[in-house]
Order: sequence, then structure tokens, then C-alpha cells
Amino acid sequence: MSDRRILDSIDEPNALKALDAAELKQLAAEIRERLIATVSATGGHLAPNLGVVELTLGLHRALDCPRDRIVWDVGHQAYVHKLVTGRREQFGTLRCYGGVCGFPKRSESPCDVHDAGHASNSISVALGLAAARDLRGTDETIVAVIGDGSLTGGMAFEALNHAGHLGTRLVIVLNDNEMSIAPNVGALSSYLARVRLDRRYRRLRDDVESALAKTKLGAAMVAAGEAAKESVKQLLVPGMLFEELGIQYVGPIDGHDVSQVQNAVTWAASADGPVIIHAVTRKGMGYVPAEDRPDTFHGISPFSVETGKVNGSGSGALSYTETFGRALVAEARADERIVAITAAMPAGTGLTYFAEEFPDRFYDVGIAEQHAVGLAAGLAHGGQVPVVALYSTFLQRAYDQVIMDAALQDLHVVFCIDRAGLVGEDGPTHHGVFDLTYLRAVPNLMIMAPADEAELVNMLHTAVHAEGPVAIRYPRGTGRGVALPAEPEVLEAGRAEVRRDGTDVAILAVGRMVEVAEEAAVLLAADGVDAGVVNMRWIKPMDLEAVSKVSACPLVVTVEENTGVGGFGAGVLEALADLGADTPVLRLAVPDCFVTHGHTDRLLDEVGLTPEAVRAAILGRMLDIRAAEETRSHDRAPGRRRDR
Repeated sequence: MSDRRILDSIDEPNALKALDAAELKQLAAEIRERLIATVSATGGHLAPNLGVVELTLGLHRALDCPRDRIVWDVGHQAYVHKLVTGRREQFGTLRCYGGVCGFPKRSESPCDVHDAGHASNSISVALGLAAARDLRGTDETIVAVIGDGSLTGGMAFEALNHAGHLGTRLVIVLNDNEMSIAPNVGALSSYLARVRLDRRYRRLRDDVESALAKTKLGAAMVAAGEAAKESVKQLLVPGMLFEELGIQYVGPIDGHDVSQVQNAVTWAASADGPVIIHAVTRKGMGYVPAEDRPDTFHGISPFSVETGKVNGSGSGALSYTETFGRALVAEARADERIVAITAAMPAGTGLTYFAEEFPDRFYDVGIAEQHAVGLAAGLAHGGQVPVVALYSTFLQRAYDQVIMDAALQDLHVVFCIDRAGLVGEDGPTHHGVFDLTYLRAVPNLMIMAPADEAELVNMLHTAVHAEGPVAIRYPRGTGRGVALPAEPEVLEAGRAEVRRDGTDVAILAVGRMVEVAEEAAVLLAADGVDAGVVNMRWIKPMDLEAVSKVSACPLVVTVEENTGVGGFGAGVLEALADLGADTPVLRLAVPDCFVTHGHTDRLLDEVGLTPEAVRAAILGRMLDIRAAEETRSHDRAPGRRRDR
């Protein structure tokens, strides 16, 4: 290997076209080295990116970006793309506040076509770009890169069906690494496995058609038209699943061979109509710990390169995710009706424990959140108690099913919503700051948020013993380190908990913000302000008695890790209005914008949800109230002339 570092000379993607085979091999090794070094320090999606190094190089050698457009599905595998499209020098800031985003970001580069973060939408977006190209009369190539896991999403099949119908020129690269985050499940995964094993199909197809043409009967069959030809292809070609949709199929090809990828994309770009290229890759390629544990290294915290072990956090507290997972197992031991459902996230949602102990009661539906909720509705109809564990931003994709299939039927489905609130380095596509807003509007649905991990255990116990649909939302990361209850209790619906009495201001908080409110109250006490704190627990039904009591305070403050538009604070305002109270209200929440990526503590400070920021906001509002009162008193003073 040369002493010259080739990666240091790649400032734009067309520079890749001047490299020979040996240089490309060296570049791939340098990229893997850079990926491992960077992600070990910043955390991120390592295994997916190690698996697409050659695939990305082949893509860019075949294309002319940014004129040609690449749409990355999910986008967590676009690190290599970022390295070769002008962000090499900034790559060390990956996922850091103000640094390179862990997903495609249009504001970073013209080579990033679409801000990504969720699965299964790339073909739809790419098809729209292709349709726009056709309407303009231009000829750029549009490529969608989608993983086999994302292909389980219904939206991907809707787009494939439409692409075949339109027949427009579009290249779809299927990155088949046999995994999404966890190993893929379902019939499609089995189908692709059969395709991967049958690497001789193209030669067999060509040989059979050639042999047929050499006989009178065979020649008659070939001459008879497409019906006979298609019959032969359906017998021999696994890729006919796609070709029946009107999409030409190429592959499987070796996704770790740059020239194979380049040649396939070059051909597909010149073909008439849509083409799908089936590229087989290995997740974690080039780093043994990631190859051996691709699920662990899919998205990983900072780790030791030498050992592959995640750096210790120094906290002995359980995470909310682990607390939920263990508590659900305990509930399931006591009630055999409980079943668990997730969408390709058994480890991420804490359901690994459940899957190991109750495999027959565990359902991983793949990246198919809509189906997950629909399945839960059917299970509830059948007398089971389904617990659906999803990330907050992923539940958004099943909103219609939450309303129509669960809530409208008033079915006992328990939604356990992980990653609620700001999630840190994954950024705006993953911040769970909308769930209180989009769930509050749903009739029949009860919503809870625990202040600590002990309360999460009690809320799960409450939810599985409730009637009708129930949602529990909790944050990413470790809890407060409190002792878990030996015997969980059923919490009274719509009943808040007073954590601290106060006469000057009442702080109503939910979830992780209860701790923030308590710390802010201590700071306010040093300022001579007597602040009360109420852990509301229930967002719906809301404790109207508690709201009525605090309406006597000079100021009511709501604190939530959710957008302020239509969230918990809005619910308190509605309750006060219904009670006829005109108490001043200060709502502290995530602002009406998409919050960037960075460490969670830094983001909470930016949006004003730290104890210090809450204290400052309350003191500022109290000054405003006093100033307004003084103005009114001055205007009402005897003998004061009023302007007409």
C-alpha cells in the first residue's frame, strides 16, 4: 500500500473516476479506518457504513453528482458518501453540535438530495425526482439506495408499484446485507435469501433460452412471444418478483466489488424504465467486532477500537428502555395474555428479554409500524393484551392505525413509546417531541409519562390492567437511579402527585421534566420564590382537581419535553379555560422548530429546558406580571386623568 493517503485528495466525487483498481482498494481501506476512528469517538452508525464502502465508491464512479441525484433510504449509511462529497475535513465533528449530521442534510452539500432519517421512503422520493426530471425534459440519473430491511415497509412497495406503472427511468440499488437493525424477518427476507443463494440464475436463463432456440419446439416457443419467455423466466429467475411489477432486475452482484457496482449502475442508468440492482453486502465489513455483532454496531455509543467494547458511562442507573423490558417480562409472567410487538427494534425497545423468555408471544414485524398497530388491534380483538413498543418518531408512521384500528374500537392496546423527547446526536428526524401533541387529540386514548424509572414500572402495570388504549412515553437514556418497586401498583387514572408545595408559583411538569422542575424550585427558593412542583403523571385524562388548586397561585408554569404546539401545556391552558380561571400561565416546551443534533444536555440548554433556564424564565415572567400590576394600579390611582 502506498504511503500517500488517497482519501486526503478526494474533495469531490468525480475525483474517484481517476483512480485505478489498486488505488480504489487502498481508498476503501482508508475510509474504513476513518469510519472506525471517528465513530469510536463520536458514536454513530458504524456497521451499515462499513458495509457500503465499495457500493458508494461504485455509485459515484458511475454517476455525476450533484447533477445526478442519490436518495439514501434512512440515511444512516451515508457516512462514506459524506466523506467523498466534500466533508472529509469536517467528518471528525460527526453528530456533534454544530458538526456534520449523522444523516443526509441538504444544508450541508448539494450532493445530499433529501433529508433522511426514517425508512422506506427513498423510492417514493426518487420517483418524484424522476417525474420532475421528465417534466423538465432533462436527463440526469436518479438513484434510490434502499436496504433489504427498509424494503419490508409498505411505502416501498407502493412506490415500486407506481414506478413500474410509470415506466420512467429510475435506478434502485437494493443493498442486501440481510439486516436492518436486527436480523430481518418475514417472507420478503426469505425470498431475498433464496435469490442470494441462486447466483446462477442469469446464466441458466440465457442458456435455457439459447437451447430452446436450437430446437423446432423451442424456437416455436420463443417465437410465440413474451408469454412463453416469461414462463421460462418465472421458472428460473427469482428476480421476477420485481420484474412482474415492471421493474428490470439485475443481480445479485457483489456489493464489495467497485467495478461490478459501477458497471451495473452505468447500465441501469442507460436503460429504458426502472431498474433494480440487487447488491449483496456484509454489514460491518472490515472490522471484526462489527462483523460479528452487526446489530450492536448498527448504532453504537463511543467505544474502544481495540476491544470493541462501549466506553463506560459511569452511571449505575438502569436505562428507561431496560427498565421497561424487564418490567414487561414480569408482567407477562403473571398474565399469559400479554404479547409484545415491535418493528425491527427488539434491542432498541428493550424487548430482547421478552423475546428470549416468551418467543411464542413476541412479534417482530420488520419495518412496518402500520402493520404492527393493526396486528395489535387484531390480537386485542382476540382477547390478548398487546404491548406495542416503538420509538416516538416511528409511531408517527402508524398514526392512522392508532386512531382507526385501536382507539376507535376502544381496544386494550398498550403503546410503549421510547425515545420520547430530545434524543441527542441522531437529530431532528429522531427527536420524539411531537407524540404528546398527536396523541392528545385521539379519543379514548389515555397518556402517561413517568418522572423516573420506578414510576415507569408502575405505569406499565397500570396500563396492562387498564381498559381501552393506553400510551406511556419515556425518554432515551438512564433513569434517576431510584429503587424499583418490589410490587408495582396501579395508579389512579388522572391523578397527579404533588412533589413540593409552594405559594408564589406552581410548576406542573411531566416525564423527565419533573426532575428539572424540582431542581428549578430549589434555585428559586434561593431567590426567595416559593415554588410548588406537581408531577402530573397523566397528560390524558388530566387531573382537573390539581389544575384547579394551582390556579389560585399568581403564576402557573408548565414544563414538557414536547413541542409547545398542542402539547401538555396547551392541555393545561384548555383546562384552566374550562374552569373559568384567568391565572397567568408560562409554557416552557420545545420551540416550534426542528431541533438540531448534539448532546442532549446541550440541546436541552438550547431550548430552555434546564433547571437554570426554567428558573430564569419564571423570574422574568414574575417581573413582567409585577410590572403589569403596577401599571394597572397606577392607572387606577384616585385623581389620575385617563385619556379618552
